[in-house]
Amino acid sequence: MRIQSLFKWVFALSVVGFVAVGTAHAADQGTAAEAEAMVKKAVAYIKANGNDKAYEEITNGKQFKDRDLYIFAYDFTGKSLAHGANPKLVGKDLSGLKDPDGKLIIPPLIEIAKTKGKGWSESFKFRNPQTEKMEPKIVYVERVGDIFLGCGIYKN
Repeated sequence: MRIQSLFKWVFALSVVGFVAVGTAHAADQGTAAEAEAMVKKAVAYIKANGNDKAYEEITNGKQFKDRDLYIFAYDFTGKSLAHGANPKLVGKDLSGLKDPDGKLIIPPLIEIAKTKGKGWSESFKFRNPQTEKMEPKIVYVERVGDIFLGCGIYKN
C-alpha cells in the first residue's frame, strides 16, 4: 500500500510540474488580445505623434515590444516603414517575402488592411524573435491612412 501512495504522490507532483511549466511558457508568449491592444495603442500613438516619430518608437523604442509581440508598419506597396523585431528590414520592399512553405506574407496583410480596414491574417511561418525558430504565426493588422500597422502571435 505504501508504494501505491508513493506512486500517487510522485504522479501528482509530475502533473503539477507539467502544468506549471506549461503556464510559464504560455506567459512568455503574447495573446491575440494583447496583440490587438498593442496595435490599437500604436494607432493612437501614430495619430497623436505623426508617422516619423511613431516609426522611430516602433523600431527603436520599447513601448511597442513585449516578449514575442512587436509592432511593424508597411505601406501598401509592401515597403517596411518600421519594424520592432528587425530594424534591418526598414526601408525594404518585402512584397515578395515568402515563408518556408512558399506562402506570400505581406500581400495578404495589405489586402486585409485595404479591404477590411482591420483584421487577422491566415497562418504563415515566421522567425520568432524569442526562440529564433520558424513558427506558425497569425497577424492582426489595422489601416491608418495609406499605411497599416500589425502585430502577430506565434502558435507553437
